[in-house]
Amino acid sequence: MTARRSLHQGWSLQALPGPGVPGELPERAVPATVPGCVHTDLLDAGLIPDPYLDANELTLAWIGRTDWVYETTFDWDDETADRVDLACAGLDTVATVTLNGTELGRTANMHRGYRFDVRSALVPGENTLRVRFDSPYRYAEEQRERLGNRPNAYPEPFAFIRKMACNFGWDWGPTLVTAGIWQPVELQTWSVARLAEVRPLVTVDDRTGRVEVRVEVERATDAPLTVAAAVAGVRAETVIPAEETVAVLRLTVPDPELWWPRGYGGQPRYPLDVTLHDGDSTGDGDGTGRLLDTWQRRIGFRSLQLDTSADEHGSAFTVVVNGTPIVVRGVNWIPDDVFVTRVTRDRLATRFSQAVEANVNLLRVWGGGLYETEDFYDLADEMGLLVQQDFPFACAAYPEEEPFATEVAAEAREQVIRLASHPSLVLWTGNNENIWGWHDWGWQEELGDSTWGAGYYFELLPSIVAELDPTRPYWPGSPWSGRPDIHPNDPAHGSMHIWDVWNQVDYTHYRDYKPRFVAEFGFQAPPAFSTLRRALSDEPLAHDSPGMAHHQKATGGDEKLQRGLDAHLPAPVDFDDWHYLTQLNQARAIALGVEHFRALRPICMGTIVWQLNDCWPVTSWAAVDGDGRRKPLWYALRRAYADRLLTVQPADDGLNVVAVNDGPDGWRTSVTVTRLTLGGEPVGKTTVEVDVAPHSAATVPLPADVAVADQPRHELLLAEATGTGERAFWFFAEDRDIPYPTARYDTVVESERAASGYVARVRVTARTILRDLVLAADRLDPTAEVGDALVTLLPGESVTFTVTSAGPLDVAALGAGPVLRCVNDRPGA
Repeated sequence: MTARRSLHQGWSLQALPGPGVPGELPERAVPATVPGCVHTDLLDAGLIPDPYLDANELTLAWIGRTDWVYETTFDWDDETADRVDLACAGLDTVATVTLNGTELGRTANMHRGYRFDVRSALVPGENTLRVRFDSPYRYAEEQRERLGNRPNAYPEPFAFIRKMACNFGWDWGPTLVTAGIWQPVELQTWSVARLAEVRPLVTVDDRTGRVEVRVEVERATDAPLTVAAAVAGVRAETVIPAEETVAVLRLTVPDPELWWPRGYGGQPRYPLDVTLHDGDSTGDGDGTGRLLDTWQRRIGFRSLQLDTSADEHGSAFTVVVNGTPIVVRGVNWIPDDVFVTRVTRDRLATRFSQAVEANVNLLRVWGGGLYETEDFYDLADEMGLLVQQDFPFACAAYPEEEPFATEVAAEAREQVIRLASHPSLVLWTGNNENIWGWHDWGWQEELGDSTWGAGYYFELLPSIVAELDPTRPYWPGSPWSGRPDIHPNDPAHGSMHIWDVWNQVDYTHYRDYKPRFVAEFGFQAPPAFSTLRRALSDEPLAHDSPGMAHHQKATGGDEKLQRGLDAHLPAPVDFDDWHYLTQLNQARAIALGVEHFRALRPICMGTIVWQLNDCWPVTSWAAVDGDGRRKPLWYALRRAYADRLLTVQPADDGLNVVAVNDGPDGWRTSVTVTRLTLGGEPVGKTTVEVDVAPHSAATVPLPADVAVADQPRHELLLAEATGTGERAFWFFAEDRDIPYPTARYDTVVESERAASGYVARVRVTARTILRDLVLAADRLDPTAEVGDALVTLLPGESVTFTVTSAGPLDVAALGAGPVLRCVNDRPGA
């Protein structure tokens, strides 16, 4: 039986002498954590400051230009096995592995594992394992010099090394170039044969589940073998004759419970067990031959297609699961920490829960990151979150010469096989924005005849997916229109990204688009106040203070934030005002886009907001900041992505009420639409009936006496669904131009001890209109969380905010600014 022994103990880390290395460090062995990385080991040893605080990142650039050595010892006394392998699941990145002074091999790819036969290098007693990591910068720059430069979005050589691209910095990420043993490392001992590869291909046809289990073995002897597979009470076995290494087992499961995306059904999974025995038979299943190896995963039965058929609007881009078209309500996912080994299963579960609570049903694993951990996909399976997986190429022209072509093929084969068992994975995507970049960003002239990745996206990767995982669709890039004769970012075809909004034009221009599927669009805002105060020592804190400026990585980011404020909101008078208004503007921008795109169904069948999460404290497009706190955007997304959405949308000749129903049941309701003064007095009213089938939308034009304001700066619309609570506002003018009354309200605060801390209930009753109330309780306690945000109240209406925290909160402060804020509650007003 294959035995696995973890080698995660007793490691030390040492820097080799080089430019910029602190003088005493090369002489010092630092305790190292495996899996881990150099930065976290140095941080744990107190040898570097926290790179996420202030501008400490800048003082640590030498780490990525230094060579490092990890070393450990272990005892060995097992002489019985035919083979002993050192299995390294992930080395970051340019490594030389030696055992007792014998070089086992060299690596240069973070995105794949390596296996070394160490039987002949082992000695009885103590053995020394050493992994030297060469500077990622030096390797990448040498490759760039050898092959010639290629265009990319940032002045960093990330395209010349198979490593997480965003390690080299991004417009939301720090430049912290890591090295280390980032995945498990173990000794595996085995005899006769082992299961080298198990690849289940799961399909459903007419309620019959089919599992084709493709098995490849590695042999130490040429004896016959028996492999068996079992799932849902169905079992199959076959003999692998001597000298052969491949077998296929087919299992047919009648009427299995289907796996569905969240919101469409349950997520049942079935254990699939594969066993390998020696000999040519396992008899009746009790195993007359010796058990050599086992493999188990949980699989889900579901059918999957990507509908890209032509229609009167262009060509579709619709994910179809179990014959049902799925409207994607997605978010983009980046690595949740620059130091990825700090991302535990519990942390992923928290982040996934935040996605689910915001009514998200798909995570796109963005191509500047990595293939995520097994925990990531297992949690997605469990929670019904669909996954679109980019191959890790982003925003650059990538060389196709050696050694990269071989490495890309090896990593793709390994990862496609590894992820084949996960029902949540619904789409492989060749790259992020590289085809678009080649087409539109001036690359062609700069490249000349140089390779840029086209061979990967249009030939190598689709051929690997077709060979190893034909049950899943492949799409060459994000964005991609589906045909080379159509612009790669054409809204009418395939998937698109929208970045003229934010970069060039106001967010109301989302309404200019009628896309089939939007895979990226976003708008920036700073993180939560307590996240800023933890990360920055600026005194006073200002939008352009040194720490704030360093934690704004987007080119011209502050100017773009200001442009967004100027278009919609009154000028901020201090930092607290700026912080609230920029977060509010981000939330409004994305809500407007999502609601517009959802109202276009079935033309538009999916949106993937940029982005769910951050990897450190930073001003960015994220809904959840780098400390895991929900920004106002998160609350806006929860409403805009709700199963039932009521929204007012502009039309050529007025306004429409659109009712969107992505729930499993029909939605029949009366919607009352009232034109009101700012004081809450009705000046026009209509009631419309809507009957919306599951997974559809209904549009109702509004009559002119409601849709047209007599005094646009002094009036608004309120649409309310009878009995179900959905409501939508429409303001005829921008907040900067509306003469709001000074906010007046009454608050009642109750606080009590709870099992896990404290709960406060803050009841706010409006005496005037209160536009977009936010209760930023984290200003009082970094552990505080609030159940709702961005609530607009008319005079006489009330809302109760529920606040949980580890400690008691200042009751008086909960009901006043800057903790409790709305648009018309201005400092100095």
